[in-house]
Amino acid sequence: MKITTVTKSKIDQIDFDNLPFGKYFTDHMLVCHHENGAWSEPEILPYGELKSTYALHALHYGQAAFEGMKAYRNQSGEVQLFRPEKNWERLNRSAERLYMPEVPREVFLDGLNKLIELDAAWVPQDEVKSLYIRPFLFSSSEFIAARPSERYTFAIICSPVGPYYAGAVKVKIEDTYTRAASGGIGYTKAAGNYGGAFYPTAKAIQEGYNQVIWTDHANHELIEESGTMNIMLRIGDKMITPPLTDRILAGITRDSILTLLRDWGADVEERPITVTEVIAAARNGELMEAFGMGTAAVVSVIEQIGFKNERFDIPTPTDGMASKIRAGLNDIRLGRVEDRFNWMTKVK
Repeated sequence: MKITTVTKSKIDQIDFDNLPFGKYFTDHMLVCHHENGAWSEPEILPYGELKSTYALHALHYGQAAFEGMKAYRNQSGEVQLFRPEKNWERLNRSAERLYMPEVPREVFLDGLNKLIELDAAWVPQDEVKSLYIRPFLFSSSEFIAARPSERYTFAIICSPVGPYYAGAVKVKIEDTYTRAASGGIGYTKAAGNYGGAFYPTAKAIQEGYNQVIWTDHANHELIEESGTMNIMLRIGDKMITPPLTDRILAGITRDSILTLLRDWGADVEERPITVTEVIAAARNGELMEAFGMGTAAVVSVIEQIGFKNERFDIPTPTDGMASKIRAGLNDIRLGRVEDRFNWMTKVK
């Protein structure tokens, strides 16, 4: 691996007491190219600009996917990654569906480890702050013909971040626009999945919401995801989340939360949830909690759900399951309890 370090770090220019999500970037980045059927030697460089023309293939044809993950500094001062192998595996599932080359384990995981080792000073030691890591893969040929690229680039950039949302959120059940369809790319972290969500989300924000709850493409009757997150509903004493399909992203935070809940003996169901069921539960007071689950926001409490012309306030108990789950994940990530599931990987 080639490594070129900065002559002077810019870390002193960053106010770690005020970290907008995804605005500031660490000193270094990792870059690796694929061409003629083979990956080049990975290179760690000073963070900088993309060197390309306006014919960059990804800009025209959307062959691009990414991951989101985090590094934490535990109470012993060690920097650790949360389940990094799962992000590597998921990126390669996205790559396969988007007809891009899979990223080798050593390029992703070994390169990531070295990059975080170099920029370890950027990892906050804090209850709600972390180092957000963005691995991504895109087509990097330069031509305008509607066919697969001949060159691909894998890169990792990092950003110290605070909370994604400042507090509880209000969400609108979307019954017009669709995030994903069966047979499509909804289960991937394709860049286009997010670009296509901006317009309906913007319309929801104009109505006073923060995000949307996506429903199925056929009848808009099945609950699927909440914005860029998986969703969990506590109806009565049951914790319910939609089952994974090719329209729903297999969230790593989702999987971790389900593991914790089952370990705690909670009544967990992965099953289809209809809009009708959710609205009925909200009306009769059986919808006890609702929250999104994702890397960026971790656990994002939902305080209100809107559907058509109605809005329903959802309880947000300070001692509820959302708070317990957030604390449980933090205890593992920050080294306050034993990592019984072997989720944390120490940066060497």
